[in-house]
Amino acid sequence: MAHRLGVIADDFTGATDIAGFMVANGWRVTQLIGHGPAEVPAEVDAVVISLKSRSCPVEQAVADSLAALERLQELGCDRFFFKYCSTFDSTAEGNIGPVTDALLTALDQDFTVICPALPVNGRTVCHGNLFVNGVLLNESGMKDHPVTPMRDASLPRLMAAQANGKVGLVDYQAVLAGAGAVKAKLAELQADGINYAVLDTLTMADLPVLGEAVSELTLVTGGSGLGAGLARHATGGEGAALARELGAPDAAGRAVVLSGSCSQMTNAQVAAYRQQAPHRMVEVESCLSDPEACAIELADWVAAQPASPAPMLYATQPADALARIQAEYGAVRASEAVEGVFARIAARLAEQGFSKFIVAGGETSGIVTQSLAVSGFHIGPQIAPGVPWVRALDKPLSLALKSGNFGDEQFFAKAQEFYHD
Repeated sequence: MAHRLGVIADDFTGATDIAGFMVANGWRVTQLIGHGPAEVPAEVDAVVISLKSRSCPVEQAVADSLAALERLQELGCDRFFFKYCSTFDSTAEGNIGPVTDALLTALDQDFTVICPALPVNGRTVCHGNLFVNGVLLNESGMKDHPVTPMRDASLPRLMAAQANGKVGLVDYQAVLAGAGAVKAKLAELQADGINYAVLDTLTMADLPVLGEAVSELTLVTGGSGLGAGLARHATGGEGAALARELGAPDAAGRAVVLSGSCSQMTNAQVAAYRQQAPHRMVEVESCLSDPEACAIELADWVAAQPASPAPMLYATQPADALARIQAEYGAVRASEAVEGVFARIAARLAEQGFSKFIVAGGETSGIVTQSLAVSGFHIGPQIAPGVPWVRALDKPLSLALKSGNFGDEQFFAKAQEFYHD
């Protein structure tokens, strides 16, 4: 019997990120929202469960991840992947370390790998240090992330601070020597009592090597790059075109762009798209004072705009403006109010026949997906590395769920090229 990989992703955009890379490398993938429907297609190679466990309390992240593991086992998965962000988004307390430890215990294992690298998007690991576009993680924009500020680039130190076991390193010399050398190094580390092996990764060509080296482990952890490597090793990339067709967006129905991320790239994307399409800002004060009225007014404005290019609603702000908003209203209160309005807007637009939602930001993607009552996705073609179109399993809806810094400045326009002639 062929192996089926079960992926536990700690946020919605991260789930579509890894699913998209696996599809691009030849695997058939179904993504579930939470625990999803009772069944998944029999022929899929991987099942991805999307959680919102990246920045919730540690106890909740562990409980949700263990429940997802149990569900994946029920669906016939016998190998598992804990997927987190390529910038290792976490705090000193977790959630990556505690979730990894809980999954290892549940699977009666004591060893796994740590591999967040995604070179195509500038995330590389050298001597165990994580770089973003050639800059150390703690010197990149992640150093001031509002929820998970990253103040250290050393993955061994970061993991040791939040996990219970010992951390080792597979350096780049072993990776260059091939999968056999990596396997030998992993065996050596495990024999020495190491529980987590950080994998140096500098290029996309390294990923199939690492995928082969870790393919027999019961649990691996990392970013979407390692998912791509596992799929490429198993298939050689064959079948990717057919897999992408299942999730391609339908030309019928209207589209909208909803942007909640305040990352540097999303700010650039919003600025570029404002020159191309009708747009309105989602004001925090209106979201707080009367969220229902705010959502109705904005949704009706969207519906009144021309169908193409898709109109945009955005709460995206540059760093200085975001800081003022958070100081005035409180970071959590402001964020939850805006997300709640986006959820109401999406539900209202779906009732009015909108069938394509292009969404920027992990939290925004999660709340929009939940508001649309989508239980799972077929994974379609990639708009940008890590951002595929996905199609709902049980209703005529397609979504593009973009993590904050993914895509180039023309992302919102490029997404619409997939269904326009």
